[in-house]
Amino acid sequence: MKINEVSKKYDITPDTLRYYERIGLIPNVNRNGSGIRHYSEVDCNWVEFIKCMRSAGLSIESLVEYVQLFQEGPKTASKRKAILSEERDKLRERMAILQETLNRLDYKVEHYDELFSDKELTKETEKVALLPRKVVNV
Repeated sequence: MKINEVSKKYDITPDTLRYYERIGLIPNVNRNGSGIRHYSEVDCNWVEFIKCMRSAGLSIESLVEYVQLFQEGPKTASKRKAILSEERDKLRERMAILQETLNRLDYKVEHYDELFSDKELTKETEKVALLPRKVVNV
């Protein structure tokens, strides 16, 4: 596949694909005689992996290290696992924070539903709606 096809398929700009290649996140993309990139299935698998990991918030630095270690072969499997485990722990922490935010938003929306169904919204009831509340994980 050419860069524009990969760009459309994975919704990543060609500039981002070139950047990922330049820093080593997409290793060894072949080029034809004219220098045009040709992405193989393996290259596309890297693109998909990197996009997934980046959308979850993994750092470029961790991913570059992971890809470099991957290219070194099986002897680096434990180091790669350690990188992924650490990133998974960070992701779990971010997910917990997001869950707290979602719980608070749910509470606020429900509160507004109650306000609208019970009475007119006044400045006093608006003040109550802004009061913080302890978020309980569900």
